[in-house]
Amino acid sequence: MSGAGSSELRADGTGLNVVIVAASWHQVIMEGLIAGAQSECDRAGARHRLVRVPGCFELPVVAQEVAVDPQVDAVICLGVIIRGGTPHFDFVAKAATDGLTRVALDARTPVGFGVLTTDNEQQALDRAGLPDSPEDKGTEAAAAALVTARLLKDARGA
Repeated sequence: MSGAGSSELRADGTGLNVVIVAASWHQVIMEGLIAGAQSECDRAGARHRLVRVPGCFELPVVAQEVAVDPQVDAVICLGVIIRGGTPHFDFVAKAATDGLTRVALDARTPVGFGVLTTDNEQQALDRAGLPDSPEDKGTEAAAAALVTARLLKDARGA
């Protein structure tokens, strides 16, 4: 399982403003990812709002728009890309990954990467944070974004 060796991040989100940007494909899986991210923001005390986009390819442009807002401390991006029988998976996965990395660096705003790239639907369900899922990548992406946002605030003396 991909979660082997991961650490338990405990974020302090007090006073942080977060935008969760979530794709719309694979509704059941997305509901789990979104619930995990929202729950982690609530647990940590961060204010959050949800923005839905059509698919993973659209995540970077919307993340960029919200990341440059000085009131936004972190962006959490969630999506699901399941490998099919064509190269489409590779193009979308690379575009989403490269685009979100660029957003984080260009905007100097943490971007939690909760985009599942799996070979099949079961692997995505196993990572979606649903009641029978062994992993919760929505929670993990939110925790990573919140911890990084707090580190940047501390480093900047804010």
